[in-house]
Amino acid sequence: MNIKTRPNHTFFILLAILTIAVALASFLPQTDNAAPQMPAVNIPTWLLSLVSAGVTLLLYGGLGYLGLTLWRRLDYPEMWEENVSNRQRFLNPALAGAVLGGVFIITDLLFSRINGVGRLMHPPFPTSLVASVSAGIGEEMLFRLFFISFWTWLVGGVILGGRHLTTVYWVVAVFSALAFSAGHFPSLMILLNVSSPAEFPPMLLVQIFLLNGLLSLFAAHYFKKFGFLAAVGIHFWADIIWHVVWGLLQSI
Repeated sequence: MNIKTRPNHTFFILLAILTIAVALASFLPQTDNAAPQMPAVNIPTWLLSLVSAGVTLLLYGGLGYLGLTLWRRLDYPEMWEENVSNRQRFLNPALAGAVLGGVFIITDLLFSRINGVGRLMHPPFPTSLVASVSAGIGEEMLFRLFFISFWTWLVGGVILGGRHLTTVYWVVAVFSALAFSAGHFPSLMILLNVSSPAEFPPMLLVQIFLLNGLLSLFAAHYFKKFGFLAAVGIHFWADIIWHVVWGLLQSI
């Protein structure tokens, strides 16, 4: 496979995995029996699965591929950059993600006493595993590959003509972290049965922005240094420890 086309092939493989994971999630339980149930939707499961997969394919595929194209113009590492070793691309992000997952667990135990809602909830297994796959790929496509690439290219590459690119990158990465954190509000609103994020307890907001912001900035660092696969890896393994392992331990 040509080294110039390999990232494209890898991107579409990741997109296919993401689409399958999203389609499969419609058939899996979203909460356990003790947790608040999601609002009922009077749509056949197969149709909901098909629509979800189609939207994912078009939205994430379109935005992700645009981000991939703009990332190349910034001359940052490609997915299969020759100067990046497989240890840097896969192993180090996996280890860092596992450590982050542990930090999430400790932080959750500490904040559960003061956040007004207790420990944060997790999807039941095997939904948690499928969700980790879809989040690791999909959220990185949206918030790192598209968001960071687009705004860094527009502000740093076009408006500033390539000047202060690193500064622009990290300013954009902070906004990406804020957007990523806020992206979790809708599901929290459903779980807490509130109509607005303004009803969240203040310390819960601190916890959400702290955890998601931390993951976002680490993912942005690995994205910039070692390419998109490293960002996917750190997010995936953090979710495996946080949602899958910790979620299973809490359900025992």
